[in-house]
Amino acid sequence: MALVVLLVCSALASAGTEPNPAAYTINVHVTSARVNGRGLIRLKVILDGKKYELEGLDAESSLLMPGDYKARDLPPKVKDVHPYDVYGTYEFLFPDKKTRRYGLVGITE
Repeated sequence: MALVVLLVCSALASAGTEPNPAAYTINVHVTSARVNGRGLIRLKVILDGKKYELEGLDAESSLLMPGDYKARDLPPKVKDVHPYDVYGTYEFLFPDKKTRRYGLVGITE
């Protein structure tokens, strides 16, 4: 009986982990992708008409094809947020429901 309860709980826990596509409301256009000197993926993207550089936060070694993606903004993990500081962590959602996280590392005017 305990094994059955454990299996049901495991199934329910994993069922709740699928991302909700409605939460990914940010349109991201990836213009280039490369591997930087530390082996991390570096993306040049356009978010809301502004040019940014993002760096992969997940252990992913494949480059991301240029194109359009959906993303969501993750809240900053900073205690004192100032209006002149810019923070950004974005989670991209792919058609197969997998996600990858990228952190903001550069801004271009």
